[in-house]
Amino acid sequence: MSRLFFATLSFMSRLPVPQRWSQGLDLDRYVSGVLTFPVIGLLLGALSGLVFVIVQAWCGIPLAAFFAVLTLALLTGGFHLDGLADTCDGVFSARRREKMLEIMRDSRLGTHGGLALIFVLLAKVLAVSELALRDTPMLAAMAGACIAGRSASVLMMYRHRYAREEGLGNLFIGKITFRQTWVTLVIGAALVAALLGMHGLLALLVAFIGVFILGLLLKRTLGGQTGDTLGAAIELGEVIFLLALL
Repeated sequence: MSRLFFATLSFMSRLPVPQRWSQGLDLDRYVSGVLTFPVIGLLLGALSGLVFVIVQAWCGIPLAAFFAVLTLALLTGGFHLDGLADTCDGVFSARRREKMLEIMRDSRLGTHGGLALIFVLLAKVLAVSELALRDTPMLAAMAGACIAGRSASVLMMYRHRYAREEGLGNLFIGKITFRQTWVTLVIGAALVAALLGMHGLLALLVAFIGVFILGLLLKRTLGGQTGDTLGAAIELGEVIFLLALL
């Protein structure tokens, strides 16, 4: 299980994981890594929250919020943000399904993707700032948001089909079982409850509902999910959780 955790951590972040800790894992075993998504979210969010706490003591809340959000983007290598931008470029192009998927493969950033990045990052910074002004424990809030986004992403995998012939998302989409889905959601809920209590659980429920609806809309538009839409789900899940926490 530890090898699976480190392999999934290496896949979902830019944290320096020694290769020997994750070597020798078959690709078909990566699907079981969804169970570790909430724990990976806890780790990434805690690091981001720690940056907020340190910077706040030095230069105040607004800059602390900026650096916390920047830290999270750096920890993931912008992996999920890239998925969000590609998804918005494709979906809002108002083209045929095949053309949308082709646009999503294009590495160039379009207008819709750029706007999505601006609004999501700005929403995160403002929400984190407002939460801090309301004396919310920020280490717990950042960890909770990252747990929420990664836990909710399994709702885009279970009983969905992969919209392409091949790609990284094919490791998970349509491959996870009912048990894996519910265990992941329960682990996420348990961690958020431990950090933020009932208020956090309610925010998590809102994030789950939001991502579930997003999955249905994208399924109707694209005919399924891709790795890009999973990244979009993680980013939007974080934003919805932070806003619901307010």
